Amino acid sequence: LKMPFNQQTNMDIHGKIREVLAETVRDDQGPAHRALSEVDFLHALQRRGIIDDVMKDLHFTQVIPTDAETGSPPKPAAHFVDKNITPLKKTNIDPSRRYLYLQVLGGKAFLEHLQEPEPLPGQVCSTFTLYLHFRNQRFRSKPVPCACEPDLKEGFLLEIHRDGSTGEGSKMADTTTMLSLCDPVHLVLIKTDTSSETALVSSYFLDWRTVLSSPSGKTCFAVELMGVGSECKVPAGVLTVSLELYPPLTETLSTDIISTQQSLERQRTAEKERLFLVYAKQWWREFLEIHPSHQSKMVKIFAQDENGVNRPVCSYVRVLRAGRLLESPRQAARFVSLLAQEKAPVVGGGGGKQEQWCTLMAFLCRGKGDCEDHTTLLCSLLLGFGLDAYVCVGTKAKVTPHTWVLTRGTDGSITFWESLTAHRYLHQAIDPDAPPLAPQPKPSSPYRTVGCVFNHQTFLANCQPTDAVELCVFDFQNQSRWKAMSEEALKSVCAPGSTTSLPPLPPLCAPSLDPAAASNQLELEMRYLVSEHRKDLELATVWDDHLSYLLSSALAAYELERCTGVSCGNEEFQDAVRRAVPDGHTFKGFPIHFLHRNARRAFATCLRSPFCEEIVCCRGDHVRLAVRVRVFVYPENACAVWLMFACKYRSVL
Repeated sequence: LKMPFNQQTNMDIHGKIREVLAETVRDDQGPAHRALSEVDFLHALQRRGIIDDVMKDLHFTQVIPTDAETGSPPKPAAHFVDKNITPLKKTNIDPSRRYLYLQVLGGKAFLEHLQEPEPLPGQVCSTFTLYLHFRNQRFRSKPVPCACEPDLKEGFLLEIHRDGSTGEGSKMADTTTMLSLCDPVHLVLIKTDTSSETALVSSYFLDWRTVLSSPSGKTCFAVELMGVGSECKVPAGVLTVSLELYPPLTETLSTDIISTQQSLERQRTAEKERLFLVYAKQWWREFLEIHPSHQSKMVKIFAQDENGVNRPVCSYVRVLRAGRLLESPRQAARFVSLLAQEKAPVVGGGGGKQEQWCTLMAFLCRGKGDCEDHTTLLCSLLLGFGLDAYVCVGTKAKVTPHTWVLTRGTDGSITFWESLTAHRYLHQAIDPDAPPLAPQPKPSSPYRTVGCVFNHQTFLANCQPTDAVELCVFDFQNQSRWKAMSEEALKSVCAPGSTTSLPPLPPLCAPSLDPAAASNQLELEMRYLVSEHRKDLELATVWDDHLSYLLSSALAAYELERCTGVSCGNEEFQDAVRRAVPDGHTFKGFPIHFLHRNARRAFATCLRSPFCEEIVCCRGDHVRLAVRVRVFVYPENACAVWLMFACKYRSVL
């Protein structure tokens, strides 16, 4: 960290320090004549309040390491401001780059919270958190209590860098370049209730380019946030936002130029979308002409996002690389399965499912979503890992609509991936023309029918005589079995940058949770809950710390198996337990897996299992209890929580 002072205070402070030095030396030139130490100087400076002045004037700046090979500053990283760190008000910035300083100056008219009482100090209350994504940078605000006028006040420094493909990436963006950058700032507002459940309040795309026409380089306006899903036409609240460019522009644009650019982009997008719709209708007519029964097949060409916007399904899948955050396709599947499943909320009964395929940003910020959100994310990650991956749309048992991922090996093998569980199934089609007694493969997967498959550049409808998965042959080149859409037509509306209505793709964020601290915290809470529960049953609790420690290796093995499909380390665990449990004693253990870190909820779930209840409430001679918690942390702070209760006691015949 460098500590730049500005020149004026620099001189001033040096002058003051010299005065104090002279004074200290005079005062101490008594008969003892001892050498003055550094501590004496510091005390003297502190007495005069000079150290406080210096500390006030320091702005810390991060020295950016340059890339050793090229000597150029590194590419813009994905930023994620952790809520535990209080950012300094003043930030020193790279003078060779252009920045947009976006300030949220408070919220108002969040009418759903009109009756909300003022939270008492220390009381747990529902909170709002605002998340931002702009050109590969992500930020989040500190959580603030939900209120009609929430105190959302936060500043975010967004870097406006050029697209680096032409070698111009490190030059400062000028006015015309910025006018052509149509990437919006994606704002996602999340509400977290008192039991840590998250809900999506609003998802808004902010066009920041109005700032290019303001003479002061600064502009302030109100942003009306709309609700989501069935409430996407209902205002959720208003944020006051101020935008400022740094360094300020030497020349500003007229408002006409900006509005012309925006309307040109809108026209171009609308025209592309209109042409695609004309093409899709024609394609669908041809598909129905093949066989009238195709009308009932699950062929999904468009899907609605959280804002009620209809988009081609192919636009929900992108090639997504996770940098160093995920190591393999199977680990990616494990990560996706740890994001909780929750159907889009719908008001009223009738069993109608509110359709909502979320933008990736909204899904990640909320940390949970429906099966389609999981499937499109898993397909995007598998494409990033270089696999030939597709989303399948069809049904599972009981004719429930469902989506899952399919990958095709170079040898023609077909693997299904269930995005909600990370289970994989090898698909082998039954041959309907085989003689009656010939052995046929048993269907291994839970999927019943498949209507269409798609990825970021392909859309194929199933035109085989039956859409049953067990009879389906996935040879996509065969036009008599699969009717393909034109890749050109899809590219015109689904390729990144093809239309301005496509939401930009956010990067995944590294976890900010400390797994060891989270594991310890939860384990202490579990110990407390077990002791209290036993106290109610008038049982004493004696913990065996050594036995608790031994359970770690089992929990690590369980998670490894979920990630890789390979189980290992069980022999050592069993051997260690045998050594720790003396002759004539009985050992019982109960492992369980959660996606949350709420101790009371977890304990209540555990007690519903008779095996676990038997351990927690164990009575007998020489009873020793053990509990071990291990939190495995993945990108986006997704957690796999493993918990194991165990006991040992003397067996009485």
